[in-house]
Formats: sequence, C-alpha cells, structure tokens
Amino acid sequence: MSASFPVARPRRLRRTPALRRLVAETRLAPADLVLPMFVKEGIGEPNPVSSMPGVYQHTRDSLRKAAHEAAEAGVGGIMLFGIPAVKDGTGVAADDPDGIVQVALRDLHSDIGDAIVLMADLCLCEYTDHGHCGIVTPAGEVDNDATLERYAAIAGAQAAAGAAVVAPSGMMDGQVGAIRAALDRAGHPETSVLAYSAKYASAFYGPFREAAEGAPQFGDRSTHQQDPANADESLREVLLDLDEGADMVMVKPAGAYLDVVRRVRDAVDVPVAAYQVSGEFAMIEAAAEKGWLDRERAINESLIAIRRAGADIILTYWAVEVARSLQAANR
Repeated sequence: MSASFPVARPRRLRRTPALRRLVAETRLAPADLVLPMFVKEGIGEPNPVSSMPGVYQHTRDSLRKAAHEAAEAGVGGIMLFGIPAVKDGTGVAADDPDGIVQVALRDLHSDIGDAIVLMADLCLCEYTDHGHCGIVTPAGEVDNDATLERYAAIAGAQAAAGAAVVAPSGMMDGQVGAIRAALDRAGHPETSVLAYSAKYASAFYGPFREAAEGAPQFGDRSTHQQDPANADESLREVLLDLDEGADMVMVKPAGAYLDVVRRVRDAVDVPVAAYQVSGEFAMIEAAAEKGWLDRERAINESLIAIRRAGADIILTYWAVEVARSLQAANR
C-alpha cells in the first residue's frame, strides 16, 4: 500500500527543472522525428505554403539544402512528397525514373547517403489530374485492384532511386502485399515498407492539400480512408498490413487519435509511427500568432503526448526546429 500525506509528497520530484528532467517518464530525441518535405517540379524558387508557416514547396536545390540541415540537426528521417509539372489520369510521373521524387531521391542519396533515412510517400493523389489516390473508373470510383498495379510500379521506381523506406498511404486493400512482392521481384528485398495502416478520413488534412496540390477534384476519400468513429477497425488494418509484409505501421493523424496510437502500440512488436498532420501544425501556429498560447510549449506538449501514447516515430513539420532545441538542451 502506498504511503499517504504527509509522508507521500509527490511534489518533491517536481521542485526544479533538473529534477523534472531526471524523473521524466517520456523523452523525445531528434532521431525519433521525421520531417515531411515537398519538392515541386519546374519552379525556380521555393514556394511558401500560405497555410503552413515555414513550410515550402522546394526546388531540387532548396530541398538538398533543407535536407542537409535536417541531417545536421539529427533528425531521423525525411518523408518526400512530389508535385509533378504535368498530371494525368493514371499518374505516370509517379513511377517515371525521371519523375520529381525519383530525381530528388537520387540527389539526396548522393549528397547525404545514410546520414538520414530517406522515405518516399507512395500514393497517386499528387500525380493525378483528378486528385484521387488511385485509378478512377468511368463511374468515378477508385478501382482498388488496378491501383495496386500502379503502386507496385511506383515502389520499384522509388527503391531504385534510393528510398530506404517506401510508405504507401492510399489505404487500398492489399497494397502492402502488392508492394512487398514487387520490391522483392525487382531486387529490392532490403527496402522497408512503412504502411499508413490506420489513416483516417480527417478534417485536419486541409493545409497539406495546398502544399501537395493533391485535393480531390470531385467527391472525397471516405470510401478508402477510415471512419473517425472506428478504432477496432484500425487494429484489423494494422494486422493485415503486418501479415502482408509491413516493417513499420503508422497512425494518421496523431493528435485526435492518441487512443489508436496506444492500442496499436500495445498490439504489435514493430515500430509505430504517428503523423502530426498539417492541420495540427497550422492550428498551433495560428493560435501562437494570435498570442493565444505559448508556441514552444504547445509544440513540445503536443509531441510529448504523441510519444507518451506509444509512438516510436513522429512525423512532424517541426522536426528540425525541435531537434535543434533538443540538441541545445543536451549540450
């Protein structure tokens, strides 16, 4: 039985910053963080994303510079999203060896090698003129099985260009199995798959769709992304992806789904990632700009909450800023 007051005084361990650091149950490290980055074909200067302060659509050159900064800060990985100059119905630029993500991967692999983990988002929404995550039928529906063939081709192109991790985000049934088989056939058995296993049809993606220029031109993505009301379904999706060969699994978004992060962490023995999405980022930035909250404290608290819920890896647009802060604190 625990002692009671006055013998038990938990405040003793909260008296100073040094004591609080010593007994902290949850810690962040730069290597826990992954920076999502956007690279756009055919632009001469980086384009700021209006709804995401400090985030840019990069040129190849500015991407290289920003990637170097992330590696120097100790960030664990980079997740690349590409925006092609030309889009079409099947997203041919997504697996073109000279497509923007493949070119950028070769640039970064040449520049920084294994100093940071190079990841590539694997989907079609940024590459198609209709903005959906797969092949669309004449009736306007996403054809799951035809889409798997495209995903398999994209995975091979990304791995050949230097991606250490491919990250299928389209929430198509069977996507991990199709991608794993394609990677193995193409001679890339060492390429890891980080599956967006529990990706919800969320209202928090709005700023991302500006950044990636991938908003659907009709309808929405609720036929393949998960219903926010469901949590048990996430565990089923995670276990299916693991059965198909996923090496890591992801919950997206993070902040509104911390219960799902915890349930996934308790259910699996592989690394669990959580994506702090654009809307989460934009809300804190907007409130801080208004003076309604302390920006740095809010950022740190939001990330600690995700880590405390069980995420091993956090994708966040603040990755470099937070990594630098952590490095400075530990000097």
